[in-house]
Amino acid sequence: GGFWEETITCTAYAQPTEAETAVWNQVSAVLEEAHGILAELQSYNGAGQEIREAIQNPSDLQLQEKAWNAVCPLVAKLKRFYEFSLRLENALRSLLEALTSPPYAPMQHLEREQALAKQFAEILHFTLSFDELKMTNPAIQNDFSYYRRTISRNRLNNQQLDAENEVNNEMANRMSLFYAEATPMLKTLSNATTKFVSENKTLPIEDTTDCLSTMACVCRVMLETPEYRCRFTNTDTMLFCMRVMVGVIILYDHVHPVGAFAKTSKIDMKGCIKVLKEQDSNSVEGLLNALRYTTRHLNDDSTSKQIRAMLQ
Repeated sequence: GGFWEETITCTAYAQPTEAETAVWNQVSAVLEEAHGILAELQSYNGAGQEIREAIQNPSDLQLQEKAWNAVCPLVAKLKRFYEFSLRLENALRSLLEALTSPPYAPMQHLEREQALAKQFAEILHFTLSFDELKMTNPAIQNDFSYYRRTISRNRLNNQQLDAENEVNNEMANRMSLFYAEATPMLKTLSNATTKFVSENKTLPIEDTTDCLSTMACVCRVMLETPEYRCRFTNTDTMLFCMRVMVGVIILYDHVHPVGAFAKTSKIDMKGCIKVLKEQDSNSVEGLLNALRYTTRHLNDDSTSKQIRAMLQ
């Protein structure tokens, strides 16, 4: 699929066809917001200091208030990230519908709808970037649990809380579950893909999994082939390919009945892991962790010892 290499490495967007425009516009709006979300997460420093001081001096009301005022805007951010995951989920569903709808085979879809294929790759790129940042930021869960404890303890002397900062209990429960995941965005997308397949009974599962395994294959080939590698002018393109590859592997593993690691899998897992391990360890540790913790079938008996050993 020469078209796909172009699609992935090409920075200029493939233009959507008329039929694709509605979906393309929906996803485009979500992707535009994604940049801001990543930037906010990157600069998320947490209120660790304020929280520690408040806990060490429980009778000092000034410090309690200081911690509370530091945490509230952060929780508003966390709520925005969580709400964004729901929009991302909808965008993914629309893309899956478009990229698997009959009468075309997955490969034909990817060739005909390059603009959507590119967006699908962009969503996965965002998702893995978000989760890599989240995995290395313990402040997030720390801040949120302090927020919840404080609210349940005394509603801070019935202080009127900003409506915008107020996260009602049901929302707080959903956010807790979301942030408890090692890779929350990826988990959201995996669940959405599984749900998509189970709701579309008439659609052969292969249509979805073939679309995913094709993308994984293209990324792997691009990462391991020297003549592509030298065309990657920057590490960003390499990272983009690696994240997309890991993203589609994980979705495939959730949706396919036997998963990505079995001998019958259409994804060359040894090749994919090998390519990751050849990169600078700082840039791939998060991706290897995603394969370790967010896949479903890694620890199945059908997974070869060799593959398991590669991910030890």
